[in-house]
Amino acid sequence: MQIMKPTLSLISPSSSTTLLRGKTRLSPYLFTLLVFILFVAILYGEDFMCIFGQQLQSYSYSENSPFSSTTQRVKRENKVPFAVGKGEEGCDVFSGRWVWDELTRPLYEESDCPYIQPQLTCQEHGRPDKDYQHWRWQPHGCDLPQFNASLVLEALRGKKMMFVGDSLNRGQYVSFICLIHQLIPEDAKSMETFDSLTVFTAKEYNATIEFYWAPFLLESNSDNAVIHRISDRIVRKGSINKHGKNWKGVDILVFNTYLWWMTGLKMKTLLGSFDDEEKEIVELSTEDAYRMAMKSMLRWLRLNMDPKKTRVFFTSMSPSHGKSIDWGGEPGGNCYNQTTLIDNTTYWGSDCRKSVMEVIGEVLRKSKVPITFLNITQLSSYRRDAHTSIYKKQWSPLTAEQLANPVSYADCVHWCLPGLQDTWNELLFAKLFYP
Repeated sequence: MQIMKPTLSLISPSSSTTLLRGKTRLSPYLFTLLVFILFVAILYGEDFMCIFGQQLQSYSYSENSPFSSTTQRVKRENKVPFAVGKGEEGCDVFSGRWVWDELTRPLYEESDCPYIQPQLTCQEHGRPDKDYQHWRWQPHGCDLPQFNASLVLEALRGKKMMFVGDSLNRGQYVSFICLIHQLIPEDAKSMETFDSLTVFTAKEYNATIEFYWAPFLLESNSDNAVIHRISDRIVRKGSINKHGKNWKGVDILVFNTYLWWMTGLKMKTLLGSFDDEEKEIVELSTEDAYRMAMKSMLRWLRLNMDPKKTRVFFTSMSPSHGKSIDWGGEPGGNCYNQTTLIDNTTYWGSDCRKSVMEVIGEVLRKSKVPITFLNITQLSSYRRDAHTSIYKKQWSPLTAEQLANPVSYADCVHWCLPGLQDTWNELLFAKLFYP
């Protein structure tokens, strides 16, 4: 669509004044008001045309958007919610390198954060090294703002923040709590779980930071927050409101959905209701089913979110390191016993489905709601060292065969805390307060 710049220059301020001073006399106050309005319209004509033409009903964060230049102008004039400053011009905080840092890392100690699930407490479960805790993300050409827990808590005063998604998003949620909780007295904070919802309350701030379990965002047969390890997964088309009703009124939303979609080339999709006696189930390609979920999320946001009050983030795919041959290692290995980073800057990994990443880009580029994309995939791909591996609470007793072969039960999906996911929250902090 071609955007025509309005030709308001055809009417100069002097000629407009002559026009207004015609035979019809106006009161001095009305005359002054009309002149002021016309002057502003001339000065900011393009902005008026965009606003009143509803071209800017959203802040499109795509660099390829035909409205990108106008969008940037509006973002400067109308500060987005929670922003206290502006990020360095032209700096991509997701492009950089990992640097060794013994001075500022880790950002907290595992033993000082009682909220970390036993599936993520690697030191408690015998991990012999701490190297994975000492890497800091350094963007090319700029620095990340230092995570400021005081600023976070003040910004959340009287508000609600929520992470929505799967166990990887829950890990980021717990990391976020670990980064702020020490500023809150023991008797002024609490954490409770109600089925799919976990709520951390900062009482003095009248604020909550919450996690909502919804691995597909849509309704599914895996929605039980405790009993959900289901291999034959089914999602229900058009069911975003099943979970979405629990997201209403939230001031900061952080979504993710990826891992649970990776069950093969197809995804079973329910067209009716789970209560139907005869269920109509079709198989969609993983990409089409994922696209359906993403579009449902954006539709829900458009209908239920006020962009003047709420910020929304979407976290990209968290990579796994289940095959050492992907990074040139010995066949049959995985993240077990890996204590160094992958130093190949072009490494992507076979499990990071580029086709799904392309769906995310496609859908978000067309989004008519303001949403900030947290691209943690590439920077996390280098971190084969940061997984929980065998150093975690096991869901069930290990067999003698497993104990003899640690590679067979190493968790190369989830991440130790403190560790990589603290960096995800530093990036979230940067984009929230310095967009």
